Amino acid sequence: MSAIDGEWARALAPEFKKEYYRKLYEFVLKEYKENVVYPPSDEIFSAFHMTPLESVKCVIIGQDPYHEPGQAHGLSFSVKPGVRIPPSLLNIYKELQTELGCYIPDNGYLVKWAEQGVLLLNSVLTVRAHAAASHRGMGWEQFTDAVIRQTNELETPIVYMLWGSFARSKKSMLTNPRHLVLEAAHPSPLSAYNGFFGCGHFSKANEFLEENGASPIDWQIENRCGHADSA
Repeated sequence: MSAIDGEWARALAPEFKKEYYRKLYEFVLKEYKENVVYPPSDEIFSAFHMTPLESVKCVIIGQDPYHEPGQAHGLSFSVKPGVRIPPSLLNIYKELQTELGCYIPDNGYLVKWAEQGVLLLNSVLTVRAHAAASHRGMGWEQFTDAVIRQTNELETPIVYMLWGSFARSKKSMLTNPRHLVLEAAHPSPLSAYNGFFGCGHFSKANEFLEENGASPIDWQIENRCGHADSA
């Protein structure tokens, strides 16, 4: 699996030396050797490669990678071009349309967000094909909690979007008064109408960033085919 570099590597260096990470590393290598695992091994740490620690403006916490072919590529909620938009992401797009007037794009490829400083972090970074939650409890959670703590220590103001009970369970780690913590229901079709729709998180995030001297995030994901569609 690919290495983490830059400021992330320096910040997370203590984790790589811990026993849990050694066991996790051995487990992941064995899984990729013996099974089909997502995302591809060179994309496990895509969130860190695309969003350097010093560039983080916003953190969106997911739980597990998608577990069907061609979907996961290392960013929470995002799927590769050409893959059908998952229901939760479609609801995110619907909220963006209501809040900011964004059109709903024809793809779920969120690299544009990552490159603007949105850390799209899953709590678990790998999964066996067709087996949801198959890599939970193996050590990834401890590692990504360390990631969250590192962002919490940054002096630059950050927005955390905690959607659903799992993401909201990370709130106790967010102790820095410089940051903004936003909570809502998960965008899943099962819960989106219980507080995700109408949460206003994207406009609140941009207002907070601008108030603190940072550039707002352009949340519009463009169509891959090159023309807007307001449907």
